[in-house]
Amino acid sequence: MSFFLLIMSFINIIWSTFTNRFKGKFPELCAKLPAIIELTRINRPIGIYLLLWPTITALWIAAEGFPGVSLFLIFCFGTATMRSAGCCFNDFTDHRIDGKVLRTKQRPIPSGSLKRLDAFICFGILSVIGLLLVLLTNYETILLSIGAIAVICIYPFMKRYTNLPQLVLGVAFSWGILMAFTAVSYEVPQAAYLLFVANVLWTIAYDTQYAMVDREFDIKIGVKSTAILFGDADKLMVGLMQTMFIIALWLAANKFALGPVFYLSLVGASLLLIFQQYLIRHRIPECCFKAFLNNNWVGAVLFLGVVLNYL
Repeated sequence: MSFFLLIMSFINIIWSTFTNRFKGKFPELCAKLPAIIELTRINRPIGIYLLLWPTITALWIAAEGFPGVSLFLIFCFGTATMRSAGCCFNDFTDHRIDGKVLRTKQRPIPSGSLKRLDAFICFGILSVIGLLLVLLTNYETILLSIGAIAVICIYPFMKRYTNLPQLVLGVAFSWGILMAFTAVSYEVPQAAYLLFVANVLWTIAYDTQYAMVDREFDIKIGVKSTAILFGDADKLMVGLMQTMFIIALWLAANKFALGPVFYLSLVGASLLLIFQQYLIRHRIPECCFKAFLNNNWVGAVLFLGVVLNYL
């Protein structure tokens, strides 16, 4: 976690330097910077963490240890960049929806601090940065990145047409796993798809917890989600997907011949998931959100298990 805090501190230093030096020349841009940070969610990096942990875990497994400084940095910054790009596009498409939900109505576009064009420009700039980063890998990974962009663009519309937008988000948040393997070995081994499926299941589970926070608002405005689809069976379905997530990881660990230390991390992750079930037992929105945030530690524990496995 200190690595990511260091990155956030570095970004804050750059931002302060930029605003102090250029606010006279670019007053409008400098005035928009706080809203842009809010738009890209850099100030709330939980989404970046949830995307990053499984990606670099797969990268470690693919390389059977530390993948090298260049690949590690490419995937770290690429993950953060594309997560922020996805947030920009999501807010661009959801500007009317966000204004009707208590938790999101103060976001930059519905609050009026940014225009939709600003969000689209940010999405374009971040996508170009992501493309430049992926160009540093190989042909196979570049091809896969096209699919990643497609899924990112499709996801925001799913909540309008299907009760399974979390499934599409799961695919988007798992795409980096496949790219990690192609970046290292130019191909995706069959066992890697177990990691992919596991992460899709985990994403559906924690994003259902997230959707449970806004369920009443979503029902009123007609937004669809798995939290609405599952209804009174929401806790059971979340628990079922969490269980399948652990089973899929156990199967993947067998395929990749991971050692006892990783299985110990599976136990730790399982205990955290049980704790999440305790948090959501009464479906209190604040507790559901705490359960969602707790998944950061699930990803961190599993990543630590993989790292220690290859030491």
